[in-house]
Amino acid sequence: MKTWRNASLAVTAAALLALTTACGQGEGDVSPRGQAVGNAAPAEGGYGSDGGYGAGSVGAGASKAAGQLAVWDSGELGKVLTDSEGFTLYRFDKDSAEPPKSNCDGDCAKAWPPVPAEEATAAAGTGAEVIGRVSRADGSQQLTVGGWPMYRYAEDSSPGEAKGQGVGGTWFAAAPDGKKATPDADGSADGTRAGTSGLSVRQDPELGEIVVDKRGMTVYRFKKDSAWPMKSACTGACLKKWPVVAPVSRNDVDGVTTKGFVTFDRPDGIRQQSIDCWPVYTFSGDEKPGDTNGQGVGGTWYAVTPDAKLAGSPK
Repeated sequence: MKTWRNASLAVTAAALLALTTACGQGEGDVSPRGQAVGNAAPAEGGYGSDGGYGAGSVGAGASKAAGQLAVWDSGELGKVLTDSEGFTLYRFDKDSAEPPKSNCDGDCAKAWPPVPAEEATAAAGTGAEVIGRVSRADGSQQLTVGGWPMYRYAEDSSPGEAKGQGVGGTWFAAAPDGKKATPDADGSADGTRAGTSGLSVRQDPELGEIVVDKRGMTVYRFKKDSAWPMKSACTGACLKKWPVVAPVSRNDVDGVTTKGFVTFDRPDGIRQQSIDCWPVYTFSGDEKPGDTNGQGVGGTWYAVTPDAKLAGSPK
């Protein structure tokens, strides 16, 4: 009996070890994208009823750098500005953009943590000039976009949530230019309906089936990366041209393999989605859904097939 039990424990330990070493790093999955997009219940004071961070909130990570900003086409709200991890960024109607000034301090700043200005870079498709900074009352530097100070919301606990939308009638998700995010008549900011999933499949007339993100933009792989151990060779200025795909929930995938579908915690602090352990990106040179301008660039960048292979790559 003792021998059988020891063998059973050994098998269990081996299985756990396999999970924690998948892709050369701990295997995990980000929380599902929130479904609470839309107006949240107004709170007295205009910034939320909870003076602290709240259970299951962003918590200690709320004040960390935004990194490479990204754009999420939420459908209901249009194009929403997010940090590198996919958390919604907000603006406050009681602030001002000309000149930039924050009027959220004390308990307000606990519910709406200011986004630090350090290490923030503009989202793909927007110019660097849209990014700025403003000095707060405590001397810290806060990120501004289009002059508007940027915040996270403490009750947004996972990427893709926008629970702060409409709180107090003064807090709104920010658009890529710092204005309030608003959908157009077609349900997205540019009139093009993207896919309904975080990652899905599109039939390209030349490349066949390729992966696209929620905005319908082509997803790419870099041949200089590695899957085991998971490693990205695209750093620094490279990321401005090839923004990472932010973490996506397994439940938000349609037609794409979920093998090796883990979040890559990059050395630069940015969190990146991987498919079959390969880090994936979009291309700043793609202006609209359906573009594949990154295909074959430098002989190292290729669109990704649903099983994480390189689409159209020479043998």
